[in-house]
Amino acid sequence: MKAVIFDMDGVLIDSEPLWKIAEIEGFGKVGINLTQTDCEETVGLRIDEVVRLWHKKAGWKNKSIEAVADDIVDVLIREIHKQGKALEGVYESLEIFKSRGFKIALATSSYQRIINAVLEKLKIEQYFDEVHSAEFEKYGKPHPAVFLTTAEKLNVHPTECLVIEDSFNGVLAAKAARMKVVAVPEKSHQYDQRLIIADQILSSLKEVDVDLLRGIFS
Repeated sequence: MKAVIFDMDGVLIDSEPLWKIAEIEGFGKVGINLTQTDCEETVGLRIDEVVRLWHKKAGWKNKSIEAVADDIVDVLIREIHKQGKALEGVYESLEIFKSRGFKIALATSSYQRIINAVLEKLKIEQYFDEVHSAEFEKYGKPHPAVFLTTAEKLNVHPTECLVIEDSFNGVLAAKAARMKVVAVPEKSHQYDQRLIIADQILSSLKEVDVDLLRGIFS
């Protein structure tokens, strides 16, 4: 275990409720009335893929997929600045990994401008050796590309990386990259039985124990 790769949404920042606000408002502009449950079905996917999925299901003609995605991101960033907050144990776990000499990275499906807003709001940019968005990959999660590129940037082999994720799509992407993965389920995912494929499940980042995590690699 040489590196720790954090997902962002639902792991570092309590953004799932903010994504719901943004998606409901953004899709509402093109006449698609989503429920919160609808939003939960696509957690972990890149926003352009979410918009493409709903366009295929419902269809609209007055706005491009890119424009709808931009609308949603604009609302999300507004809400991050207004009410974004770190999840329990974020600062403590970052300090623990940093003090133990691990390389630390952020790998997320969110666009770069969302990453920038979160790092600024939470004031945690200094902890990360690398930050990478699936925006710059051909495929988003559950494809492993974002994690594989992050490992390459860190100059660490994928099998020496520990990923911290909150959603099934993220856990699946990490496993596909041949990385070890700890699931810290966001509230709407805590009863998702599929998360059993993770190497360990924690209720919050406050439970991080480096010695126990090292045991996953033995």
